[in-house]
Amino acid sequence: MWAIFKNKSLQTAFFCAIFVAMLKVNNISFQYQKKPTLTGLTFQVHKGEHLSVIGESGSGKSTLLKLIYGKYDLNAGTIFWKNEQILGPKHNLVVGYDFMKYVSQEFELEPYITVAENIGQHLSNFYPKEKQRRIQELLSIVELQAVAQTKVRYLSGGQKQRVALARAIAKQPEIILLDEPFSHIDNFKKQSLRRNLFAYLKAKNITCIVATHDNNDVLSFADNIIVIHKGQLTRHDTTQNVYYNPKTHLIASFFGEYNFIESYGIVYAHQMKIMTKARHKAIVKQSYFNGNHYLIEALFETQSIFIKHPEALKSQSTIYFEVIKTRL
Repeated sequence: MWAIFKNKSLQTAFFCAIFVAMLKVNNISFQYQKKPTLTGLTFQVHKGEHLSVIGESGSGKSTLLKLIYGKYDLNAGTIFWKNEQILGPKHNLVVGYDFMKYVSQEFELEPYITVAENIGQHLSNFYPKEKQRRIQELLSIVELQAVAQTKVRYLSGGQKQRVALARAIAKQPEIILLDEPFSHIDNFKKQSLRRNLFAYLKAKNITCIVATHDNNDVLSFADNIIVIHKGQLTRHDTTQNVYYNPKTHLIASFFGEYNFIESYGIVYAHQMKIMTKARHKAIVKQSYFNGNHYLIEALFETQSIFIKHPEALKSQSTIYFEVIKTRL
């Protein structure tokens, strides 16, 4: 590829055009009253990147998205999108920016017009055929074709959330902020909707920041993760690195059942294998059916541990296991 750019300065310019940080969050702090909510957060996000924000409830995930959107004024620090500083209500009469969309857990829809009208509300009327084609495309992405002509007031919470998502991407923003975007949607629709939406955003090179408590929103889709704990950014890394090297109990618990075993550290349940002969011994306490496997709870020395296993085991039976920390 570099043969196209024989001049090194052109190579550098091309590289920077692809990988330049579009969103720059620099040492921001914020508090609602006297107690700090977020303190000293610094990170960058590139064009088309999918960033997940994880942390406990009350850690400041939603507040961070609102600050990036310009809904609140910072107490310290700066936020820039490209070369434009993101400012709060002290500086902007109308909150938000044309290049950015924010989908909160309150959907802010028009209840007395139809789903299709809500989705197309801000699309141009100068090209009616193109507008209708676009509405149909968005209805397909969020799987709401069947209720296109239904007034929003008659929809379920999950359907309203899907309308809000479709409306947010209608004009193809440069960046979209999603706060628990699938929290109201049942599992019958959640998996396909998640795939449809994130595939669309990636295909259109739309930067996406998602605050979530659901690891299914993260593992297959996020390029990078930031972890917020007690208002501070404690980790910023690729999804794979965070998963395989969680470092803290908080992060490990986000991804699933885990154990802490001396000399091994944090070990996921799937990184332990029950064998006929092995160096470690435990006593089975309970077997939990989890679909394609059982989660075995066992007493190892003085602590309960959890091991993924293909079949149930008899309570009080003795098992032997090894820790196999591989990328399964």
